[in-house]
Amino acid sequence: MGKDELDRLLLEAHDRDDHAALIRYYTIAADDCEASQDIDATCFYLTHAFVFALEAGAPEADTLNARLAAQDRAHRLEF
Repeated sequence: MGKDELDRLLLEAHDRDDHAALIRYYTIAADDCEASQDIDATCFYLTHAFVFALEAGAPEADTLNARLAAQDRAHRLEF
């Protein structure tokens, strides 16, 4: 998936207030940035995914928190 398509999907998910899609697309964006070794951008997108996961009570919150903690960007929480 290209960056332009991902940006479009993120905007559409925001318009729909679709937390599941936001978690998925922000995580994909984080994965793409991580693959190019842009850790600041990775953590930016992970943080967004994590916040939406917390708001939704989604199980992905645990994994997202672990990824942020591994980059020293968050404390490890227990879910």
